[in-house]
Amino acid sequence: MTGPTLTTDRLLLRPHQLDDFEALLALWMDPVVVRHTIGRPASREETWTRLLRYIGHWQALGFGYWAVTLREDGRYIGAAGFADYHRDIDPPIGAVPEAGWALMPAAHGKGLATEAVDRMHQWAAEATQWDRTCCLLDPENAASVKVAKKLGYQPSHDALYREEPTLVMTRTITR
Repeated sequence: MTGPTLTTDRLLLRPHQLDDFEALLALWMDPVVVRHTIGRPASREETWTRLLRYIGHWQALGFGYWAVTLREDGRYIGAAGFADYHRDIDPPIGAVPEAGWALMPAAHGKGLATEAVDRMHQWAAEATQWDRTCCLLDPENAASVKVAKKLGYQPSHDALYREEPTLVMTRTITR
């Protein structure tokens, strides 16, 4: 299965392709992007694995991450979607689909993350039988916490992931 293409007023969310590698590498090498996520710039190898994981999620699970592009010019500005990473997090989150998003700094502060994440949740309500989703955030990532709250996520509990404090937020899927 390949993921569907979704649109908003300003965005096109489409399945990732191998041609997205260089843009994805630029995203995950950006110090602003990695500050509250992986903590350091990703290598080419790590980014290649991430791209294959994005594509593979759709193949194996029927959900995954989309490439977030601008409708006006097709420019790649980030990634957003749902995943099941089987994270070693304490306490475990179980089989709840995990929402995530990362946009290039040039796209920050324009409501584009909110627009993309809202659209992917509309898709989840229409295409899945999920009762809820979660997101894992660095508690100091005020911008992403704000996006999550705006879209109905509520703090659930604090956790440890890779020995770092992690805020787990959950959202009920409304149909």
